[in-house]
Amino acid sequence: MTSATNPFDAPTSAAGTVDPRYRRLRVFNLLVGLALLAETVVIVLLNKPFSIPLTLSYLPPGAPNVTLGKPFKTVEELSLSVGVCVAIFLACAAIDHLLVSTVLRRWYERQLDRRANYARWIEYTFSSSLMIALIVALVGVRDLGAIVAIIGVNSAMILFGLLMERKEVPGNTDWSAFWFSSAVGLVPWLISVFYFVHASPPGFVWAIVVLQFILFFSFALNMALQYRQIGRWKDYVAGEYTYIVLSLVAKSLLAWLIFANVIVPARGR
Repeated sequence: MTSATNPFDAPTSAAGTVDPRYRRLRVFNLLVGLALLAETVVIVLLNKPFSIPLTLSYLPPGAPNVTLGKPFKTVEELSLSVGVCVAIFLACAAIDHLLVSTVLRRWYERQLDRRANYARWIEYTFSSSLMIALIVALVGVRDLGAIVAIIGVNSAMILFGLLMERKEVPGNTDWSAFWFSSAVGLVPWLISVFYFVHASPPGFVWAIVVLQFILFFSFALNMALQYRQIGRWKDYVAGEYTYIVLSLVAKSLLAWLIFANVIVPARGR
């Protein structure tokens, strides 16, 4: 009498042993998660409160439209705590990597067998949206409504990526979700360009925008290589390693550029 396959068992190779690729990936995820957790702790310990005010503009009471010549009333609605936001997006990534290397490992590896990683897209929805909100705020966007819209656009970009992995397979790929994701993902960067045209931001802001733009769209390139089955990207796990490295570099780079140029000067005041 044969026993039914346990759905919680880790993926196995033909010889019945756990796929060695997944063993190595588990260790890598664990190390990356611990590194991000360490970065989070350092940011929290060294943080100095520094906030960016976010405002909304209202029509004055009794003004039915904007043609009356009355100025808008601008009110500060909330403040974006820079250090706290940095710690949160680092912590989101740390939790993701630690979960998929421990309690969610088997679920994660079954997803990889299906050429998908939903945990990645869920984490990106929160962490990258917070990252892009910080970036545009540093560029000069202070309107709360604009920030919320930018977060929504960025979340749509990520969820189109999830949809791509959920529905499409190499060799028979409908690229619609990929192109929709790439198109909406350009919006925050176009807004940043509008602000750069009329302002002279400090050098570190230029560095953040240029480097993060390159890194953000490197994720799209990685997905394209996976679905085109080019070189090492024929193996989905190779693309997974690339996603992990890109995420680690993008988050760490943004965190420490902000720490060195925003938090450290605030500590010296």
